[in-house]
Amino acid sequence: MKSFGVHLFFLIFLAAIASASVTVQAFTGTYGINYGRIANNILSPDEVVTLLKSAKIKNVRIYDFDLNVIKAFSGTGLELVVGLPNENLRDVSANAEHAMNWVKDNVQAYLPDTQIRGIAIGNEILGGSDEFSGFLLGAVKNVYNALDKLKLSHVVQVTTAHSQAVFADSFPPSSCVFKDNVVQYMKPLLEFFSQIGSPFCLNAYPFLAYMYNKDQIDINYALFLPTEGADDPKTELHYDNLLDAQIDAAYAALEKAGFGKMEVIITETGWASHGDETEAAAIASNARTYNYNLRKRLAKMKGTPFRPKNVVKAYVFAIFNENLKPGATSEKNFGLFKPDGSISYDIGFHGYKSSSADSSLPSLKEIRAAGRFISYSILLTMATALVLLF
Repeated sequence: MKSFGVHLFFLIFLAAIASASVTVQAFTGTYGINYGRIANNILSPDEVVTLLKSAKIKNVRIYDFDLNVIKAFSGTGLELVVGLPNENLRDVSANAEHAMNWVKDNVQAYLPDTQIRGIAIGNEILGGSDEFSGFLLGAVKNVYNALDKLKLSHVVQVTTAHSQAVFADSFPPSSCVFKDNVVQYMKPLLEFFSQIGSPFCLNAYPFLAYMYNKDQIDINYALFLPTEGADDPKTELHYDNLLDAQIDAAYAALEKAGFGKMEVIITETGWASHGDETEAAAIASNARTYNYNLRKRLAKMKGTPFRPKNVVKAYVFAIFNENLKPGATSEKNFGLFKPDGSISYDIGFHGYKSSSADSSLPSLKEIRAAGRFISYSILLTMATALVLLF
């Protein structure tokens, strides 16, 4: 009887430990935002923190590592994904020691006060120029191995974001595959991500798909408005919006490549509020409609027709209009907010307020207190079990 009791105690102990552990996940909500800073007239990082907390947006991505941003986010409860820029991939891929130093200097040094939840290795590397394609996997592995040696791989997730240029034949969704010139790089990358539990990150823009295919795509379908939608003849699934179709196209390509269980996360999506003469769809009313309906879509916490159990998660692009971005006028006008923090259009957020805004996000002190409470609860459960058994 005593032997049975000891055995049962260890089962309870292991269950308690298992319940206390959490698989690393950089995106803990369903709605996040990209914090681009290619501008000379936007709010300071401290002011951005106030803006985000007022909007109750806790999941944030940046495209580099910026000390001012990292320090401003310290102790705020905001969760951050930092970026290893494309131009750093060659060095980090070739030298594991350089990867270790980068992780130590730019991530480990600021944990846990700044909640760095992920590292994005480059951005949209595959599918275009092959300038950095050969360095992506090596950089991913070296950064992950550095995190693992520092015992941070359960805290910080490693990912990379892809554009839709990695796909061929993306409509209907079930026909989607990876391009032939991408497969040689994508397959080993997906194999490694499958091993470490990382998702497939996709930058998906119904805005761009509509701009390039106005004759084939109903703008209401792109804006989440009532429409006849589209049917996939192979799967017999119906789509009432373009974003869901884009996500399921990615799932179809992953399944054909042998990675049907991998999650797809949208790391960029949005709609420009202003554009050049040739960008007629880039107007504030369309941007408002898309982003307002996107928020509603994500708040439902549901999946797509092809993957109904995988809740859709997306980072909107972006916080600000960025006046120094190169390219078409639309590239400068994806912000939910103007540079001074006022709203670009109304989707339910308030503009920047200089005084500290109330927030439902917990402070660092509250998070630590909650962690201690969980630990005490586990110990109490174990102690109770011991009393009952002996």
